[in-house]
Amino acid sequence: MSEARTPAQIEADIVRRREQLAVTLDEIGIRMHPKTIIGDAKAKVASTVDQTAGRAFVAVNRVVSDVKARFTHEDGAPRLERVVPAALVAVAVIGLLAASSRRRGR
Repeated sequence: MSEARTPAQIEADIVRRREQLAVTLDEIGIRMHPKTIIGDAKAKVASTVDQTAGRAFVAVNRVVSDVKARFTHEDGAPRLERVVPAALVAVAVIGLLAASSRRRGR
């Protein structure tokens, strides 16, 4: 069976538990402090933005690489059979947009 505890042991246990409780309450106070909550929220948002920006960068980089591969040879020289038609289409679209905006301006 267990031995009976002395009043000094009981008092030491009470002091130890009181100190543990004080530490726990301090931790809760820090976690629940508005500055801590705001800081945690900012960190979470920043992490999410970083991840989203990273994914966007990878996706854009992939698209740019694909487009570059379609319009250049492996040695980096432009593929004129693809560049010239794309440039003509771009010029035509810009011309149509300019003409359309002039008509609306009158």
